[in-house]
Amino acid sequence: MLPIDAAAHSSRWRRRHPLEKALLGLGLTVTAVCLPPWPGGPLVGAATLAVLLGPAGVAGRQLWRAFRIPLGFCFTGALPLLFAVGGPAGWVTLAPDGPRHAAELLLRTSAASLGVLLFAFTTPVSDVLPRLVRAGVPAPVVDVALVMYRITFLLLDSLTRIRQAQAARLGNTGRAAAWRSVAGLAATSFVRAFDRAGRLQSGLAGRGYDGALRVLVPEAALSWRFLGCSAALLAALVAVTLVLKELYL
Repeated sequence: MLPIDAAAHSSRWRRRHPLEKALLGLGLTVTAVCLPPWPGGPLVGAATLAVLLGPAGVAGRQLWRAFRIPLGFCFTGALPLLFAVGGPAGWVTLAPDGPRHAAELLLRTSAASLGVLLFAFTTPVSDVLPRLVRAGVPAPVVDVALVMYRITFLLLDSLTRIRQAQAARLGNTGRAAAWRSVAGLAATSFVRAFDRAGRLQSGLAGRGYDGALRVLVPEAALSWRFLGCSAALLAALVAVTLVLKELYL
């Protein structure tokens, strides 16, 4: 199990209805994207961090380890905006408004990533997928997603064991040995993926699979208080952003 999935299963909000957390997390994401990047981005980012580290109870180290990956993509996406290609000044030059556009993109995307992480850190995938059937998603599509979710962890576990075995047999002592180990890891993983898929199919057939994978879904009632607080937070962020923009920009 990935660390973010383990954190979601042990979250303080684990028993809350996924719709509540989806409205809050995705609402913060949409707010970060739609509001002016300054001061909207820092305000939404600060509010999301406060929710994550406060009421949601996410550990700071876990949050940083998960956030640094999308943050790297944010920096990578913002860097090209600093340069202009072609033109009379040369093949590659600094764009006139490049730093401003790069900073705006970085503010928006980093704040939006925190909103997505809020949902991911508080809601296990196994709580969301079965409920999609009630929302109108075809059951076979949800079943395939559930099986893929399960088999992903099995394959990750197999990859870890294979790499440990290769390291124990001195499979990474040189460049040639490392390449042989990578090739062996890919080949073994490919074969094991088919083997795992076959076992899952046999298991489902043995349990009388009739086109609907029945799983236990923990019952949770919608909290109108939580929804009201979420709506108030989003409305306050929009109002403060627009007021500050009118006053100082």
